[in-house]
Amino acid sequence: MPKRLKAGSLRHAARRVVLVVLVLLVLPYLLIPVYALPFTRPVSTLMLSELVLLRGYDRRWVDIDAISPNLVRAVMMSEDGQFCSHGGVDWRQMRGVMQDALDGEATRGASTISMQTAKNLFLWNGRFFVRKVLELPLALASDTVWSKRRMMEIYLNVAEWGPGIYGAEAAAQHYFKTSASKLSTSQSALLAVALPNPFTRVASKPGRGMRRLAALIDRRARNSGEYIKCIYG
Repeated sequence: MPKRLKAGSLRHAARRVVLVVLVLLVLPYLLIPVYALPFTRPVSTLMLSELVLLRGYDRRWVDIDAISPNLVRAVMMSEDGQFCSHGGVDWRQMRGVMQDALDGEATRGASTISMQTAKNLFLWNGRFFVRKVLELPLALASDTVWSKRRMMEIYLNVAEWGPGIYGAEAAAQHYFKTSASKLSTSQSALLAVALPNPFTRVASKPGRGMRRLAALIDRRARNSGEYIKCIYG
């Protein structure tokens, strides 16, 4: 192949790659206002990957009014106690994580429910700096466009609760043979503490440490009061 043709082909391929990357970067921001519509039922990137790999998954969308407040409170107290007061990112927690990293100390999690929802819908799993950079503006944008109730509704319908198990309704049915609307306080606490690692923390078969953590979350949820006013205010 002549050098001129080869160079032209490379430039054409590079332009196509850049175009694909730009589309992937812009698409989530176009979907955010679409997902604000109450009749839309978003799916996560993990759900899409299950379909691509021909594995299938169990997700049964339910409105937030059909999810027990016990679960909403437990998840909020476990995952993001300041959910109602921040704008998508808890900057105080984020500064603490950054300071720990600069000091060479082990970093703690600072992901809000908004950040986790953005990651679930538009990005990928794993501790990658690039993903975190993309996650922050998506969390801020979605928190600006969606109400807190809509954010929580989407999160509880796309969260992964085990292999091929997505959303509160599928999790309630799978682990406790009940509906999301009928989850007890103890069941809700177990599901909430399973979220950070649902492959090793099985809500229906909790170990001693998981039961102890669930009891702590249960107590916090019972006393959540003003912390959840944006959902049930």
